[in-house]
Amino acid sequence: MGQALGCIQVDQSTVAVKEHFGKFDEVLEPGCHCLPWCLGYQVPGYLSLRVQQLDVRCETKTKDNVFVTVVASIQYRALAENAADAFYKLSNTKGQIQSYVFDVIRASVPRLGLDAAFEQKNEIAKAVEEELEKAMSAYGYEIVQTLIVDIEPDPHVKRAMNEINAAARLRVAANEKAEAEKILQIKRAEGEAESKYLSGLGIARQRQAIVDGLRDSVLAFSENVPGTTAKDVMDMVLVTQYFDTMKEIGATSKSSAVFIPHGPGAVKDVASQIREGLLQAESIQH
Repeated sequence: MGQALGCIQVDQSTVAVKEHFGKFDEVLEPGCHCLPWCLGYQVPGYLSLRVQQLDVRCETKTKDNVFVTVVASIQYRALAENAADAFYKLSNTKGQIQSYVFDVIRASVPRLGLDAAFEQKNEIAKAVEEELEKAMSAYGYEIVQTLIVDIEPDPHVKRAMNEINAAARLRVAANEKAEAEKILQIKRAEGEAESKYLSGLGIARQRQAIVDGLRDSVLAFSENVPGTTAKDVMDMVLVTQYFDTMKEIGATSKSSAVFIPHGPGAVKDVASQIREGLLQAESIQH
């Protein structure tokens, strides 16, 4: 109805292109405008000034011959002051942008290895943005932002990369496990060595205490019984201990059979052996 009366409405964030007998006349801002069609005025189309987004998928090859699909997201908008250029100069804006994106990506990525391509996504996006800005500004468009949102290797390559990563992690885990076992063995050996050392000290102190006790007993007995020597007292003590041991062995019901020489001569030999052992232990302690 409005067009029949020569009036049109232009929405917010939109401009309309006005022609007079097929020739560009002016750009109409948002609002209501009088457009007498009977005098040759018309609106061939509208142009949105909102930021638009175009996702471009580009397949290319890296320097190490791995095919990847690069997904670029281009955010752009038409400039109000250059609306005529944006409307008339390009017939397929998205196709033009996509062509420039393909050109830059296929010129940049083949110079990089696969790992470097992942690490330098920002540099690739910057190169695409600079090229698009330089090309699209002549057509009345502004490039707001360019993002490389994804780099997708071939599924076989991705699977191989995951297997390599998993193998590396397993190798590190095995090394860590072996190192942990090594530390446990070292600590266990150190603990056993310390235990044996302390056990040896305990035995040595026990023997020293026995020797000291026997020495004190022999000296006290020799002083209280005139005419006896230390050797006589020692022999008597050892023989007494020998018979006590025999008594304990015989009194124990679960004792195993023990065969030892027994007789006056055997007792003397036992006393000699015990005396020599004690003297050797005492000499070692001193």
